[in-house]
Amino acid sequence: LSSALAILSYMWCWFLSFLDAIPSADQIRITTSLKSQRGSVWTKTKSIFEYWEVEVTFRVTGRGRIGADGLAIWFTEEQGLEGPVFGAADKWNGVGIFFDSFDNDGKKNNPGVIVVGNNGKLLYDHQNDGSTQALASCQRDFRNKPYPVRVKITYYQKTLTVLINNGFTPDKDDYEFCAKVEDMVLPSQGYFGISAATGGLADDHDVLSFLTFQLTEPGKEVPTPEAEIPQKDKEKYQEEFEHFQQELDKKKEEFQKEHPDVQGQPAEDLFETVSDRELRQIFEGQNRIHLEIKQLNRQLDMILDEQRRYVSAVTDEIAKRGAGFPSQQGQVSQQEIETVVKTQEEVIRQVNEIRNSMADTLRLISGAQHPGSAAGVYETTQHFNDIKEHLHVVKRDIEHLVQRNMPSSEKSKCPDLPPFPSCLSTMHFFIFVVVQTVLFIGYIIYLSHLTNSSVNFFYITYPFIPLLYMILIVCGLFFFPPKLIGMFSLFSSSSF
Repeated sequence: LSSALAILSYMWCWFLSFLDAIPSADQIRITTSLKSQRGSVWTKTKSIFEYWEVEVTFRVTGRGRIGADGLAIWFTEEQGLEGPVFGAADKWNGVGIFFDSFDNDGKKNNPGVIVVGNNGKLLYDHQNDGSTQALASCQRDFRNKPYPVRVKITYYQKTLTVLINNGFTPDKDDYEFCAKVEDMVLPSQGYFGISAATGGLADDHDVLSFLTFQLTEPGKEVPTPEAEIPQKDKEKYQEEFEHFQQELDKKKEEFQKEHPDVQGQPAEDLFETVSDRELRQIFEGQNRIHLEIKQLNRQLDMILDEQRRYVSAVTDEIAKRGAGFPSQQGQVSQQEIETVVKTQEEVIRQVNEIRNSMADTLRLISGAQHPGSAAGVYETTQHFNDIKEHLHVVKRDIEHLVQRNMPSSEKSKCPDLPPFPSCLSTMHFFIFVVVQTVLFIGYIIYLSHLTNSSVNFFYITYPFIPLLYMILIVCGLFFFPPKLIGMFSLFSSSSF
């Protein structure tokens, strides 16, 4: 694989900007950090490269941790001058590499880089961030970086490869792999373009450079740039650029005449630079750390007061025991009390050490010269966790002391069981049944001596019925529930 020389003359073919794109001498601002902005820049001449490679350098800067909507790099058969897909037209025939800043689908996979191909018939799926149409993707944060972000896109032998430099280092060749798509067929000729868009949130999308290379297979002759771009066209593009530069200088002079109060003050000074934004973010971070340490200091003061109360209580107890108070049963030993006191003193010593370290940290933060003071905050947090563990140990010791010092009379007792209700014993029941049976048999024998049979039947059967019911009622008192006893009583009264 060999690479042809960069076609630098191709840069004069850009300057076909639309909507909110603002070109300048050293960069092109595709969109400004205003809501609902769209912009795009496209080449005027079609690229006739079969295989190619582009290197793009850009910045995406904005306020806050979330931005919108993103930036796109295009290679399409026709120019997508305006549209809803990151400021360019939908249903494109080619490929788009999208640097999506906003998480529309709520899957927390943004900022990210997405490669989406289209044959001119598909609509881009905005709601899902193109995840259903993505041929390849990677999750990279490209917003608010200290150095410009660099992207290298290579299309060779139907394979598209995307490499990215996240902008953490000034090394221009520090690329890492992002995405790869094989068996991808792109138009043999097309336009390169860059577009961007903003929504409810807004970022500045600036393109610093766009270099195009032609890739040729080994052994093939590399065509010269002059064979592709005639000299006449090059002169025409040069004249257009010079004309644009003159118009820009003229507009600057007119503005300075109309606004003499700002004369001599560069327009760039009215906006926040990258270094100013980074410095402001450092100050904001230092302020948050300062507030957190203040809150931690208040909590430590409360802990220290509580420890002092515990120590004073234990010290008074030791003084009383030393003065000759008689020891009660259940009191703790002198050794246990001394152990608790030593533990309290150790906790107080650690609290004082933390207070001293926090004072040093506050002095460093007040100078705003040491952004790395977060390590001190972490160490302070570790000390605070140790203090909490000591507090739990002390609390258990105090509870143990209180339980052991409690008089025996005050200890909780289980309630006494209520007296068990007295019931008729089995012996009394059988005696009662035997007496009733004997009386019944004696009554039957007495009536058997009567001569009149009808009178005998009447006197025998009539007293037998109430006696029978009396026996049943007495037995029911011991073997049947109260409801059944009531039924027997009701039936007995109705019979008589």
